[in-house]
Amino acid sequence: MKAARIHAHGGPEVFRLEEAPDPICPPDGVLIEVKAASVNHLDVFVRRGMPGIKVPFPKIVGADAAGVVKLVGPLVKRIQPGQRVTVNPGIQCCQCEFCTSGRGSMCLTYALLGEHTDGAYAQLVAVPERNVHVLPDAMPFEEAAAYPLVFLTAWSMLVTKARVKAGDDVLILAAGAGVGTACVQIAKMCGARVYATASTDEKLEKCRKLGADVLINYKEKPFDAEIRRLTEKRGVDVVIDYVGKDTWQQSLRSLRRGGRLVTCGATTGFDPAEDLRHIFYRQVEIRGSTMGSMAEFAEVTRCVFRGQLKPVIDRVLPLSEAPEAHRLIEARAPFGKIILKP
Repeated sequence: MKAARIHAHGGPEVFRLEEAPDPICPPDGVLIEVKAASVNHLDVFVRRGMPGIKVPFPKIVGADAAGVVKLVGPLVKRIQPGQRVTVNPGIQCCQCEFCTSGRGSMCLTYALLGEHTDGAYAQLVAVPERNVHVLPDAMPFEEAAAYPLVFLTAWSMLVTKARVKAGDDVLILAAGAGVGTACVQIAKMCGARVYATASTDEKLEKCRKLGADVLINYKEKPFDAEIRRLTEKRGVDVVIDYVGKDTWQQSLRSLRRGGRLVTCGATTGFDPAEDLRHIFYRQVEIRGSTMGSMAEFAEVTRCVFRGQLKPVIDRVLPLSEAPEAHRLIEARAPFGKIILKP
C-alpha cells in the first residue's frame, strides 16, 4: 500500500510517500480501505517527537480515518466487508478497572491510533471491531473522518467534565481549531452563552456562524481583561483551554469564583507559571481530559449522524501533501479540519 511515513522526528519535510507493508487484519478487528483521514495536532506532536514517548520507525501517523471495510477477522460478528465506516481513535482493553467503570480513556493500556499504533495516513488501516461505527449512507467520508477525535474530545470536556448546562457562560480558546469548532457547537447545543477567541476577525465571523455569542480577537486585546469587562468582573463559568503555557494564567483569571477550567492539551507548552491563589482562594476546579469513553463516543456520534453537530472542514488535500497540511496546522492557518485523501 501507499503510505505517508516518517523515519525520524523533525519538521513536515520528514514525511515520505512510499510503499509500505499492508497492515495485518487482527482476529477481532477489521481492515479498512481509507477514503479520508484528517489531520490533528496529535499527528504534529508525534511527528515532532514528545518527551518520554518512544516512537518506533518507520511510523504512519494519523488518528482519524473513514473508509470501506475490506476484510474482517474470524472473531468479528457485527461488521461486514463493504460497509462504509468511521473509527473511534481510542483503543482500550475493556477489562481494567477504568474500562469496566465506563472511564475507558483512563484505561491502563489506552492507545491512540497513529500514536501507539500505525495510523490513517495510508491506503489501509487495521483497527479493533469495537472501534468501528457504520456510517449513514448520505454521510461523506470527509465529514466522517473529520469528527471523531475532536468531537469526542470536546464532548468529554464540556458535557462530562465541565457539566455545562443552560445559562452557563463558556469561554473557548482558539475556537477556530478543530476541537474549538466542535466545542462551540456542543456548548451552544447545551444552552450556554459562548465566548470564542481567535486570531483573526475572519475566523471569529465563522465562529459566530457556528453559534458563538461573543467574539474576542486575542491579537487585539487580552482576553482575560475583555472577559472581566464583558461579565462586569464576574468571570465565566467554564474555560476550555488546550493552548497551554501562553494562555494558562489568563484562563484562570477569566473564571468566576467556583468556575471550572478543563484542559486537553498544551500546544504552546506544558509548563506554565501558575499563581495558586487564583485556584484555592477563588475555589476554582481544574479538570484534565483526554479523548473519551466508548459511551461518550456513541453519544456524540449520534448527534453528528443526526446533523445536530457538523464537522467543519477547511480544505481537502491529497495524501502526498501531508507535509503542507502539517505546515498549515503549525501556522494556525485553517479554520476547522484538513482532510487527506489517499
